[in-house]
Amino acid sequence: MGLEEGAIVLIRLSSQRIGRHESFGFTLVELMVTVTLLAILMMLSAPSMMEWVRNSKVRAVSEALQNGLREAQSESLRRSRQVVFALTDSKPTADSSAFTAKTDGNHWTVRALPSMAGESSEFVSSGILTDVGAGVTITGPAVVCFNSVGRLVPNTTSAFSTLTGGATCSVDAATPPIFDIQLDGADRPLRVLVALGGQVRMCDPKKTMSNAHPDGCPASS
Repeated sequence: MGLEEGAIVLIRLSSQRIGRHESFGFTLVELMVTVTLLAILMMLSAPSMMEWVRNSKVRAVSEALQNGLREAQSESLRRSRQVVFALTDSKPTADSSAFTAKTDGNHWTVRALPSMAGESSEFVSSGILTDVGAGVTITGPAVVCFNSVGRLVPNTTSAFSTLTGGATCSVDAATPPIFDIQLDGADRPLRVLVALGGQVRMCDPKKTMSNAHPDGCPASS
């Protein structure tokens, strides 16, 4: 092969490489089409994303409520004394001797009640609900009482009413305590049930509990 023929071959190879390299690029039109498609996809997914966020808030509040109730029930067993779980708008502390119970309160508190005359209630723990689910509403009793063996128990004494700001615990065998948790715009409300025996369970009120829907609520709730 002569010098001229070799130069021609090199030029052809270089041209092929340049052509292949240019084929991997994007034109301005292709880039704009891609950006437009991405924007459309984001707009279509925005409603479902917001719905997921709302449902997550409902679940977060439901789990916080469920955990607080379970703690109250377990503390009643551990201490062998009556314990109250309460919702309140004021922030409970170990130094506070009383609180005002309120349905749909922003905070929850657990207190061990006096077992003998002359004793005072004892602060156990507390938590806040608004930080995990702003705008979520809770419909249910302001207070729930567990006796020394962890079962639901009524308490309508004046001492208890003074402690809770007027609230009292009542027990109805036909309708145990139910907390309904929901948020405007969310499509999955949740419910927290407290059985007469003290068992606490979260369920989906849109489903009836069955083999097909173990996460559903009992038909009687």
